[in-house]
Amino acid sequence: MARSNRSSIFITLLIIFGVGIVVGMWVNKRTPTSIPAPPIPTPQTYEALESGEAVVMRVYRDLSPAVVNIVSKSLAYNFWMQVVPQTGQGTGFVIDDKGHILTNSHVVGSGQNIEVTFMGDRKLQALLVGQDPISDLAVIRIQPFQGLASAPLGNSDNLTVGQRVIAIGDPFGFQHTVTSGFISALNRDLIIDSRTMFGMIQTDAAINPGNSGGPLMNSRGEVIGVNTAIVSETRSFAGIGLALPINRAKKVANQIIRLGRVIYPWTGIAAGTDLEPQLTRALGLPPLKGFMISVIAPGSPAFQSGLKGGSQYAGGYRGRPLLVGGDIITAVDDVPISGFEDFQNIVLQKNIGDQIRLKVWRNNQEFVVNLVLAEDPRTTKKTGV
Repeated sequence: MARSNRSSIFITLLIIFGVGIVVGMWVNKRTPTSIPAPPIPTPQTYEALESGEAVVMRVYRDLSPAVVNIVSKSLAYNFWMQVVPQTGQGTGFVIDDKGHILTNSHVVGSGQNIEVTFMGDRKLQALLVGQDPISDLAVIRIQPFQGLASAPLGNSDNLTVGQRVIAIGDPFGFQHTVTSGFISALNRDLIIDSRTMFGMIQTDAAINPGNSGGPLMNSRGEVIGVNTAIVSETRSFAGIGLALPINRAKKVANQIIRLGRVIYPWTGIAAGTDLEPQLTRALGLPPLKGFMISVIAPGSPAFQSGLKGGSQYAGGYRGRPLLVGGDIITAVDDVPISGFEDFQNIVLQKNIGDQIRLKVWRNNQEFVVNLVLAEDPRTTKKTGV
């Protein structure tokens, strides 16, 4: 009886084993040996997706051909006057059919050897047309080729907080990476290397090293900003990316293409001290807001208009020499200002030849000075080819 049971168990195991082999062969026959490539999205695919996904996919599809990776190589001298190679890496985007590419000035550096890579690994050499350290923008140029795509430039004057934005760039060298988010704030000011980048667009779309110079786009696929900086203690994405508004970038790029440089309006007021309650009380002034002129450049528009700079050294204030006795500027074109930086930001948005109306306080009296802006002599040097 026991022998009969063992025979039954053995036969049962053979049957199960045989069925397993047959099923395995059938499954193996139906399973491909490699993973197939995903299908190319069609318009019908976009319609079937959630609207937010479809927007990002369309913008990426349409704009990626105009976005390039930029590698800039140059030679510099170290402390011991030894030649040291330097490499910069970032993003740029084509802005016209003549091969002009807009990017950040800090991406191209001195521009001795610039290589751009398009989607599909098409590599071309580029020449530096010009750059502007004040706005941190540069224009480079490649030899245009058939089928060259360019990015449509939008309008950054009508942006709103909460608007969807999309960035394409090369963070950490990962080319043509797309991220999406929203405009978190507008008119942000950021101090970089002792210069103020004013009126920046703040976004929570992931921006990392390598995204610099790349486009920030709206949901219509129009470039509304140039990704320029991040606010992070680790130099990696921390939720705050900053882009230069495209209207300002267009103005800079047009001047670089036409002149090889950028010209800025200039008053000749070279330095000023912000009026804070503590300082106004110490100087016996009424509670004014604005700034006190410290230094005026000889022969400048401010000098010719009769404005006065500081005439007496009064020690230090906030770690800087304090010159008192100068005129106090409280408003520009009847708009109250908070300090010297606010004044500079307003002037930078004007054009050479514009007349501005300054509200001035001197000797306990208020009066108006009309001043015509001249070209800043510090920007007369051509920086490109």
